[in-house]
Amino acid sequence: MTRLILYLLPILPLLAADTPPCVAVDHDPITAHDLASVSPAFAGLVPHTPIAPAPLPGAQRVLRSTEIAALARNHSLQIDPPQDLCFEWAMEPLDRARMLEAMQKALPYPDAQIDILETSLYLVPRGRFEFLHEDLGVPATPEKRSAAIWRGNVIFGDGHHFAVWARVMISVKLSRMVAKETIQRGQPILPEMIRMEYSNVFPAPGDVARNLDEIAGQVATRTIPAGKVVHLAQVGAPPDVKSGDPVDVVVRSGAMRLALRARSESDGRNGDIIALRNPSSNRIFQARVDGKDKATIDLGVTPGN
Repeated sequence: MTRLILYLLPILPLLAADTPPCVAVDHDPITAHDLASVSPAFAGLVPHTPIAPAPLPGAQRVLRSTEIAALARNHSLQIDPPQDLCFEWAMEPLDRARMLEAMQKALPYPDAQIDILETSLYLVPRGRFEFLHEDLGVPATPEKRSAAIWRGNVIFGDGHHFAVWARVMISVKLSRMVAKETIQRGQPILPEMIRMEYSNVFPAPGDVARNLDEIAGQVATRTIPAGKVVHLAQVGAPPDVKSGDPVDVVVRSGAMRLALRARSESDGRNGDIIALRNPSSNRIFQARVDGKDKATIDLGVTPGN
């Protein structure tokens, strides 16, 4: 290793001389204006004249002296002697304040408390930060104060994206519906059975009921113990037909219609196939639920198809 360093020392100045100091640009393409800032011979060109594609962030674009000479000839310009010219995308340290502002705009909670614990450390191109709510990760314990990764972008140039990330702690005061008493499976949920509580939680997507309107009038699909948070997966719409209810049945066969009253042997919602009992013959048959306490049989269609 020492021998290699000693060998390179004499040629390092030559290597460095191959790449001239770079001019920072923040647009694509490189224009005549950028060229004129380091080579005044090009000042006579229209400033917005495109010269070459801008480099990607973190890279450099070097226009060799032969290219500069060719450009000068094409535009009837005198340049002597032409030199290599280097351009690179303008980069800057990541600005946490601007990042935080973009995060706050992304959340539908004006009072959300966001703490940025850690961010990507590399330089970023000049541009605007963009964070989307759907790109926010979920911590292992959303109900407790814990960190999550939020991935975003710096939008630069003509809509280009440069990836960034941050580890954040987010707390939002949200409502939740709690059962005041045990609600049995199949029992309708009435407003007086529910109380609203508020807690500071991570705004993770989920099925926690946040408003009474989401669950009032629904039926518990499983038993909800007293004092427990109500989840949307624990409730469902009440059946259009309940077991034991009288049901008006219409039998169709072409233009013929026959109406009868039967008793439901099972629960069902609109479109479901349920079992019904004919009170006259005591025989059980099947029909399709067609609204509140209504069912139909189409003799041209096999029930269930």
